[in-house]
Amino acid sequence: MDFDKLEEVMRRLALEAGDIIMDIYNSDDFEVRSKSDESPVTEADEAADRHIHAGLKGAFPDTLIVTEEQAASHGSQAENFLIVDPLDGTKEFVKRRGDFTVNIAYVENGVPVRGVVYAPAKDRLFYTMDDGNSVEELGPFDKDEAGVLTPLKVRSPDNEALLVVASKSHRDAATDDYINRYNVADMKSAGSSLKLCLVASGEADLYPRLGRTMEWDTAAGDAVLRGAGGQMIRFDDHEPFTYGKERYENPFFIAYAPGVELKSA
Repeated sequence: MDFDKLEEVMRRLALEAGDIIMDIYNSDDFEVRSKSDESPVTEADEAADRHIHAGLKGAFPDTLIVTEEQAASHGSQAENFLIVDPLDGTKEFVKRRGDFTVNIAYVENGVPVRGVVYAPAKDRLFYTMDDGNSVEELGPFDKDEAGVLTPLKVRSPDNEALLVVASKSHRDAATDDYINRYNVADMKSAGSSLKLCLVASGEADLYPRLGRTMEWDTAAGDAVLRGAGGQMIRFDDHEPFTYGKERYENPFFIAYAPGVELKSA
């Protein structure tokens, strides 16, 4: 894979998809339907998906593309593949709460090695550079040329005063019970893959997820987190978190900054 080209293509497509999404987000009304799993889907999901898929296919015609909105891709497997969630956090989008993202990642031998997470309603753009290190780009954004870049690095956590982030729409009693095992100085809620990026940027130390997710929900944020020195592991046994699983379904997980004294499941 040409990582220099990949960085340019993923960044540009994420920004372009963000424009498509925001045009619909700012409209007077938009249609919301339910998929077979009862999760919501909007015209913004589908329009952004079409744009990203076409762009990736044109740039990398020989690479498998797995995307949430194309069910046929969920049965395909490859050692190396691109994986897309064109609008992560659709519930936040529908409620006009702003915590939604465009996620594009490249997975190599089970590891998301490059990724971009763009939160267009919040003007936050996170991605891995061609060398694998993660940055946040400060807006306004030029699709053809990167602006001011801030290197991302996880925080050195204080286990007596941890910063924790959890899901805004999917938090439950089991998650709260697990978080309560830690000494928490500050607790925040966020939607979509922004939670992984908040750990990467040092705005949180710990993000436990005791709920269903798919690989397209997490791969881009995981890549950003890894490029900032963070880690993501399985919740049950603390083993490494891998990608390319059957049907692209995730187990429960913990994302964290090294130095957090993790509690057992």
